[in-house]
Amino acid sequence: MIRFGPAGIPLSCKGRTLRDGIADVHHLGLTALEVQFIKVNPLTRMVLDEEVGKLPRDLPQQLIVEVLAGKGGTPGEPASLNEPLRRRGTVTTLTWSLAKDHADLGLTRALAKALDVDLTLHAPYYVDFFGSEEARDRSLRQIQWSGVLADGLGARLAVTHLGFYGSGDRDESVAELTSIARDLERWLDRTTKGSVHLGIEPSGHPDVFGSRQEVLELARSVKGVVPVLNLPHLAARERRTFDEPGALEPLLHEFVEASSGSLYLNFSGAELYGTGEFRLTPIKRGELRFDPLAEALSERDYDVSVISSSPLLEHDGMYMKLLYERALTRKWAKRHQSIARPAPPPAAPVPRRGGPGARPAAASQRAPSKPRIRTPSRGKSHGRRSSR
Repeated sequence: MIRFGPAGIPLSCKGRTLRDGIADVHHLGLTALEVQFIKVNPLTRMVLDEEVGKLPRDLPQQLIVEVLAGKGGTPGEPASLNEPLRRRGTVTTLTWSLAKDHADLGLTRALAKALDVDLTLHAPYYVDFFGSEEARDRSLRQIQWSGVLADGLGARLAVTHLGFYGSGDRDESVAELTSIARDLERWLDRTTKGSVHLGIEPSGHPDVFGSRQEVLELARSVKGVVPVLNLPHLAARERRTFDEPGALEPLLHEFVEASSGSLYLNFSGAELYGTGEFRLTPIKRGELRFDPLAEALSERDYDVSVISSSPLLEHDGMYMKLLYERALTRKWAKRHQSIARPAPPPAAPVPRRGGPGARPAAASQRAPSKPRIRTPSRGKSHGRRSSR
């Protein structure tokens, strides 16, 4: 099955709530939406007296994403959101424009399921595991919070990148980031009971973790991690525009194999400048074309979600769907052309004239007979009488 959708609430959506965006995606004929968890406004406070004994998910007007049992507690306890709040504990709440509490998340989840809109969630873009301790802790927590929100929404992926390499050896940085991704995936598996996985996308900048080989190797070595095929980023990283379906088929095969049969794909136009310098553009204006990718996707039955990260969001999402349907139509027309036009039957042999078994000639082929001459009768004469 193939799905198309935008990375964010559609531009044409009259309302700005997440449920408005899901309904608009459905009305446009799209079936996927990548929720953007970009702005993070956390607030950490003590548990109030009236909240003691209540479940964090049941508190109205409180989007709680983290609970510490007490002083010195470990952030992100897997069962903390499902256990009653204790006195002297602390909670972290988020002020998010797309949901106000966990009940709100549940309503959005039910709507997406009813309209068959597949949800994923993109974590905040700022990630730094090799900077200060504060930056490292904030990066870990934001990805964990993304998993909590994704679980509430029924989203299957929390998509992120892993930030800059460290200042030391490149291989050591990759090993450290692999260990971090493994810990995050285990945390998500325990907290969401396996319903949300970590999606790692490549980066177009050479100083940021995320070459094709690094993303694929990470997905192979850490069970549960899903590699995200972000073609604009790979095009900027490898300085390629992937103009031919033949160049895309091995790439698609690698990512499908590393993600256990499914494929999560981001696409938009891109303008490539110097090394690591690029800009996302509408598809018709960029150096990347979707036509070769549409041809490659139509060659086999992929289980794929194609997310439009173009500035035009849903407009380019519908445009990509149109190009794919055209490629699919051409494929089926070519495949069934020989069936629709059967070859004419061979002509029957014409027997020799006069030979054994020869049929009599048709009336049109017989020799013409002599015309019959009618003689006047001798009876009563008609016409003018003779003067003789």
